[in-house]
Order: sequence, then structure tokens, then C-alpha cells
Amino acid sequence: MVSPAWDDLDAFLQVDDFAIEATVTPRGGVPRQIKGVFDEPYFNTQLGEYEADATQPRFTCKAVDVADLQDKAEVEINGQPYFLLTNPQEDGTGMAVLQLARV
Repeated sequence: MVSPAWDDLDAFLQVDDFAIEATVTPRGGVPRQIKGVFDEPYFNTQLGEYEADATQPRFTCKAVDVADLQDKAEVEINGQPYFLLTNPQEDGTGMAVLQLARV
């Protein structure tokens, strides 16, 4: 039986489509390149009479590529340094989300 095309995560994460390469550095480890999808949604929230504008950058990639990462790992995307807020969050499909914060 042939697997559907969407089962091939490498085909999904082609940089000539919408994926990009990021450099991840585990704490005390060696930097390496991984492929994934970067997203930085914008939020406008209200706290009583105050408004707060914020973004929540995240990088979605293959879970096996980031299995050794822990919070505070360094991530560089498009020349912008970030650090990992929490351990990678696997979604059960072979992918994981890295919740990031700008350095």
C-alpha cells in the first residue's frame, strides 16, 4: 500500500514552497539546520481599559528534528535570534511546534 503524499513530511517541508530553514542550537550543543514553517501571529488584547499588542512567534517542524531541544535553546530564523520558551510541543502527526520569544 502506498502512503499518501501528505505522509511524507520532507515533501511537505520543501523550501521552494513555503518552508524555510532555521538554525537550532541545543543548550550546550552544536548548531544545525532544520526545515519548517515560521509563523508570527499578531494579537491585540484588552485588559480592562488597557490594550496590549503582542506577537507569538512559532516554528512548526518535524518532531524528530527537535527531539533533543529543551526550553532556552537558541533558534535563528531569517537572521533573527529567538529562544525556545518551552520544550517542543508534538502534535501527534510527526510534527512539533516551537514556541519562540525574540532575544
